Amino acid sequence: MINYNNKRFIPVSSSENSETNSKTTFVYNQKENIVTATYKGGNVIKGHLIGLVNIDGTINMRYHQINKNGELMTGICTSKPEIDLNGKIVLHESWQWTSGDKSKGTSTLHEI
Repeated sequence: MINYNNKRFIPVSSSENSETNSKTTFVYNQKENIVTATYKGGNVIKGHLIGLVNIDGTINMRYHQINKNGELMTGICTSKPEIDLNGKIVLHESWQWTSGDKSKGTSTLHEI
């Protein structure tokens, strides 16, 4: 199982309907198979996520955040990990808003 504890990530690509961008930083923590993270930057004032890590490192999570418009946004996400040539984690994410327009999207996050 991949350990996400004390790992930091930034988005390198996101769907147009995403509120995250290259200025958004995620800080992950993990205890056993439970992952939590805080994030902010870009269009996100403050966000949190919580998820469960599967044996293959895939994370099934829920997230909520406050955007720059002062709106509370919520969603679900599945993150599939890959290890790059430098040994860093790359997360390939498929997500959907559970608030707002309930649209779907994808993002790719790289460990920094």
